Amino acid sequence: MTMTPKPKIQNPKSAAGSLAQLQAFLKIARWDEHGLIPAVIQDARSKRVLTLCYLNRAALRRSLREGKVYLFRRSQGRLMLKGETSGHLQLIKRVEVDCEGKSLLFLVQQRVAACHAGYFSCYFRRLSPRGVLSVGERKVFDPTRVYGNPSIRR
Repeated sequence: MTMTPKPKIQNPKSAAGSLAQLQAFLKIARWDEHGLIPAVIQDARSKRVLTLCYLNRAALRRSLREGKVYLFRRSQGRLMLKGETSGHLQLIKRVEVDCEGKSLLFLVQQRVAACHAGYFSCYFRRLSPRGVLSVGERKVFDPTRVYGNPSIRR
């Protein structure tokens, strides 16, 4: 069995200009029955995982073309720029696809924070070996000032 090397796109804006490279990337990706692929978003500097989101082909194309993370909001059935409301954009530094093409990894420069609850990462809760859930970091912004009075699960 021949293994396909894991593609990397170092500079999405310049790489998006190469139609052949984008087409190869889209062929390797394994989309689910809804035309989506999960993407882990990671801070390029700290290597901290920020969030998990889903992209459709249009979101991936636009992300690569503009160098900012676009995702498909399943709950709203629409394409969305990550940070469109808050201004907390994710600027793409590198994109990778896993060995089976089932998921993507975006290394980004995160502006302010990734989490709508006010934390740098959506993974701000820690589960102890005994099953105790605690908040493991401080908020970096007040979500009520950015979004109004959202109903945020704590």
